[in-house]
This record gives sequence, C-alpha cells and structure tokens, in this order.
Amino acid sequence: MTRTRYSTVAILLHWAIAALLVWNVLLGWQAEELKGAAKIAVMQLHKPLGITIMLLTLIRIAWRFVTPPPALSGHLKPWERHLARAVHILFYVLLIAIPFTGWAAVSASALIKVYPIDMFGLFDWPIIQPLYDLPAELRHDRHELIEDIHKLLAKVVIYGLIPLHVLGALKHQFLDKDNELAKMIPFLARKEPAA
Repeated sequence: MTRTRYSTVAILLHWAIAALLVWNVLLGWQAEELKGAAKIAVMQLHKPLGITIMLLTLIRIAWRFVTPPPALSGHLKPWERHLARAVHILFYVLLIAIPFTGWAAVSASALIKVYPIDMFGLFDWPIIQPLYDLPAELRHDRHELIEDIHKLLAKVVIYGLIPLHVLGALKHQFLDKDNELAKMIPFLARKEPAA
C-alpha cells in the first residue's frame, strides 16, 4: 500500500525537533546578549536541548529506514524533487552537525568540568575527552574555532533551510494546492470533490 502521509511517529518527531530547534535558536540569540551567571543559566538549557535535537534527529533518520516517507507528488518538476531531497538531507546533516559542534566546543572549554552538559537533572552528558585533554592554549583555540563553525552552521539552518522549507510548504499549500503539506499536517487535507 502506498503511504499518503508520514507516519504518526515521523510527524511527532518532525514537530518536536522543529519546536526544540526554534526554542534553542532563541536561547542562543538570548545568550549572545547576556554575560556572567545569566548567560551561563541560558547556556545550561541550550546545551541539553541541542543534544536532544541531535538524538531525536538520529531517531528520525532511523525511523525513515523502518517506515519510508510518502512519495513526492507526481506533478513536481525534476528540479523541485531534487531541491526537496537536498533540503531534507541538509536538514538531517545539520541537525546532527550543529549539536555535535556545540558538544565539541564545550568539550574543548575549561568550564566544562564546572558547567557540564546536564541532561535535565537526569545525568551529565559525557565530554569528548580528546578535546578536553589538549594543552590549554590549543584547547582554547579549538574551542573558538569549533564555536565559530557551530554558529555558521546554525546560520545556514536559520537563514537558509528553514525559510526555504517553509516557503516550499506554503507554495504547495496555496499555489499548487496539492495536499503535500497534509502529509505532515493531516488535518489540512483537502477533500476531493464528489464526481
């Protein structure tokens, strides 16, 4: 049987990741404006949210292998199909790479032993030990470099992929009127007129 929409698990993972991503972006922006204890408090929430996004993304990718997504609409032009696939693949890659670089950046910080990645009071997420074990000056340089990469990748998602994804969804809903968006938001499905 051909799937007409994403599975309930895929839908829940999609929206959970999206909500956590928006929340974490807002926290990251907020942290840029803060200093001292206030900044640390925000970052102590930003870090476990990032790890959670990474883990949920890995689960989402695994779920795609178990339960393949519905096929793209047949009316799409080849360039639209390629763009849709590229955006999805880039999202998956970056939703792993961004948290990973954040994890790496804090692992290369001397402060990681004072402010570990506390996973919501349940346990401390492990550090990437080889980064922490670097000589102090080299460790600091690595921390700065990895943090810059982390911020750059986040900007690609914030200013590139998210707008592209949202615009594509709106195009399908309001211009193409092809029920593509209903695959992820089932209550938006248009009823076919009776013959």
